Amino acid sequence: MTIATLYLERLGALLQQSLREDAARHGLLPIHLQVLQYLAQANRYSDLPIAIADYFGITRGTVSQTLAVLERKALLVKQADAHHGKRIHLKLTPAGMAVLQDSWAERVQGALDMQAGGAALANTLRDILVALQRLNGQHAFGICRQCAHFRTDDGTTHCGLTNEPLAIEQTGKICREWTAPA
Repeated sequence: MTIATLYLERLGALLQQSLREDAARHGLLPIHLQVLQYLAQANRYSDLPIAIADYFGITRGTVSQTLAVLERKALLVKQADAHHGKRIHLKLTPAGMAVLQDSWAERVQGALDMQAGGAALANTLRDILVALQRLNGQHAFGICRQCAHFRTDDGTTHCGLTNEPLAIEQTGKICREWTAPA
């Protein structure tokens, strides 16, 4: 084991511990907190139950149970998609957003913000993530504006895959349709 592998293992263990402690503080399981964090970062192509299953590598039944708990605790709501029949989008409530305040993810972001070369570190971590996802045969998710399908024409942004316009705030979020640029 190299020192870099050891550091990654220790960081992973520390993040898991922080996640468990934060979840318990709110009467939740770690997966509940992870789903809330994911939804806070997901764009309109990714705020779907099937996207959660893909992202976390969990069954649809587990997703259904998780969403039922979060909905019962008034941490998220389901909204019908006006254009796609039975599709349901998941949106955090103000209570759901409040749970994420001072969470493990906020603390990690604070630690990253203190590091010199943060952009280079983010690129390195992204490259490691993409490589591991490929090795493990997992679907890659990424930031919309870093996707091969992202297009900007005449000051407007749209998805080259779906040809749908994209609101600027959506382009900085996680997309399940993400493809690495060539």
